[in-house]
Amino acid sequence: MLSDTIVAISTALKEGAISIVRMSGDDSFEILKSVSDIKEIEPNTIKFTHIYDGEEMIDEVLVSFFKGPKSYTREDMVEINCHGGIYVTRLILNLLLAKGCRLAEAGEFTKRAYLNGRIDLSEAESANDLIRATSRIQAKSAIKGIDGSIEKLLTPIMDEMKDVISMIEVNIDYPEYEDVKEMTNVNVRPYVEKWIMDMGEMVDKAERFRVIKDGIKTVIIGKPNVGKSSLLNALIEKDKAIVTEIAGTTRDLVEGRVNLKNITLNLIDTAGIRESEDRIEKIGIEKSRQALEEAELVILVIDASNEDEEDAELLRMTEGRNRIVVYNKSDLVKRGDINVSALNNDVSMLVEHIEDMYKDDVSLVDEDILNNERQISLMKQARNELEEMLKHFDDTSLDVIMLNLEESYHYLCEILGKEYQEDLIDHMFRNFCLGK
Repeated sequence: MLSDTIVAISTALKEGAISIVRMSGDDSFEILKSVSDIKEIEPNTIKFTHIYDGEEMIDEVLVSFFKGPKSYTREDMVEINCHGGIYVTRLILNLLLAKGCRLAEAGEFTKRAYLNGRIDLSEAESANDLIRATSRIQAKSAIKGIDGSIEKLLTPIMDEMKDVISMIEVNIDYPEYEDVKEMTNVNVRPYVEKWIMDMGEMVDKAERFRVIKDGIKTVIIGKPNVGKSSLLNALIEKDKAIVTEIAGTTRDLVEGRVNLKNITLNLIDTAGIRESEDRIEKIGIEKSRQALEEAELVILVIDASNEDEEDAELLRMTEGRNRIVVYNKSDLVKRGDINVSALNNDVSMLVEHIEDMYKDDVSLVDEDILNNERQISLMKQARNELEEMLKHFDDTSLDVIMLNLEESYHYLCEILGKEYQEDLIDHMFRNFCLGK
């Protein structure tokens, strides 16, 4: 219910200098007055006060008051900046609950911002992405999303679709209306073909960037004892994998995540791929083969001091894949284009090569681009609707074409969380004097 006043602790519940307890709803200011010295406060200001439980002072705090609709939720909001600490923060929270607030559900402040029209659905998703960001690319992408990049991306194509749909509907319902361009299958087709191409480009860029944003699924393979585990440890800068001189030490997949300058790698160190009679090692080798099939990037490690037929077989096995061939033990001998010494943590040449490989995809962060699987899936459905229609376009009546266009437009509206029927109707009446 949007009529009640909600409250939650908006900072991490642990010891610290400051904690923030946030309220949103019509009764926010009245509840604040009931627990503090404040009787009046100007909107969008900060005021020093004390918080009381009856006659007992709990804390001295700074209070921010935001008068709706000029707030995050477009409701009256109060933020109490109290001393950090688990006990005093919970004490203030419980006091506000006793005064009539309801404990907010997870994400409810942002949900209210969306329901009250403060942000669209893509901006709400971006707010969550920013909170969860673990890399510069993720944070930058989220900031653009919060700033409305998805709506900026979709607005040109959605405006065009609204215009065409509106003109078709006027042609069908008001044939005597002479101020509107006559719409036929012939002059609608170029629009549809252009939208299909534009949507395909949006999907392609988004899928390329998704790999960069979420992390590249990277598999390290090589024959046993070639230095795969040492390479993983050097990249993630910790001893996660066991390293010994005994071949076949890694019997299972070892995973790690590393943030390079612009690239995030989801690393998997695999068991050495070779023929083996050891039952346990054979299970690990089979898992390695499966991981190899699912990988988006393969790092094939070869011992620069001891290349043999097993290495040649792995080169054949990974031919045609998105692959980097790395020659390890460069402190002993250098071969090939990329040389590292994993044991000495010298992997700079590999890191630079990876950054260079994906620089074009990384640059997509500066463009307006779809941000997640939900948005990409809806764009694909919008495109598929047009593609299916185009297969029988010349034999399809104009009213059926309009229905197909509306369905495609509906998927685009879903990306932003908008009501597509209301949006189309508003557009139609704004552009045509149909009431006369």
